[in-house]
Amino acid sequence: NLPNFSAVFLLTGIPGQEDVHLWISVTFCLMYVISIVGNSVILFIIKTDPSLHEPMYIFLSMLAITDLALSIATMPTTLGIFLFNSREISLDACFAQLFFIHSLSFIESSVLLLMAFDRFVAICNPLRYASILTLPRLRKMGLVFGLRGVSLIFPLPFLLKRFQYCRANVLSHCYCLHQDVIKTACSDIIVNYIYGFFLTVTVVGLDSLFIFLSYVMILKTVLKVTSHAECLRALNTFSHFCAVLLFYTPMIGLSVIYRFGKGSSPLHQILLGYIYLLVPPLINSIVYSVKSKHLCVRIIRAFVK
Repeated sequence: NLPNFSAVFLLTGIPGQEDVHLWISVTFCLMYVISIVGNSVILFIIKTDPSLHEPMYIFLSMLAITDLALSIATMPTTLGIFLFNSREISLDACFAQLFFIHSLSFIESSVLLLMAFDRFVAICNPLRYASILTLPRLRKMGLVFGLRGVSLIFPLPFLLKRFQYCRANVLSHCYCLHQDVIKTACSDIIVNYIYGFFLTVTVVGLDSLFIFLSYVMILKTVLKVTSHAECLRALNTFSHFCAVLLFYTPMIGLSVIYRFGKGSSPLHQILLGYIYLLVPPLINSIVYSVKSKHLCVRIIRAFVK
């Protein structure tokens, strides 16, 4: 018998909770609205206020653009499932979605690294801050890291397109992820497996390691500061570290479960998937708006007017 090659994938909401999918969709709609509006407001304020055209806010605008794009990439299929029970997605659409999701995730990882570097220079070498983080250099760094994210993920859709999909075509999430799609292939996936592992180690692993080292150096510098006020102001930068943890923990956890957690609960995969892609764009827009006093004041003024 010839294998039953799949022409579509079936996305999954939250198994066993189909009766309350409509109510869950209300929560997700609210999350998307806050994320999109919040990040759009941040971009608008930074663009229109010349006093915010500084490295810290330029990096923040890069993060807002990435979060905005990530929300838009996951929103159609997520709300399609919970609002209309529209589970089918074609192979090409699935490959396109996973390309955008993974490349944007890598770009966000790069932006978080740049933001950690910005704080490192500002606290550990403040006298050279202006000479190190010049606007032309910021543009080059943003361009290089953006191209890195796109170029590293670019081969994945073409590698996936070579396969025949003859196993169960039900995916674990309400959007397409590379590690989820390759489970349904009936071809030899060793190249994809090795390449995916290589990307995880070289991008996520190295970025998170450099961020961790930068914060170790920041902490060492902060502990040498004698002024209590300066110490508190320096420690305020660790709100960024919380955003880093929120991004990397579910991302690495999901990767570990797919590769080594054969007996793990499917619900854990699903919940980590939602936290990984839906929560950071929401929380980042709130945390950075509140923690950055200059930005917060300008947002308030914009709405008070």
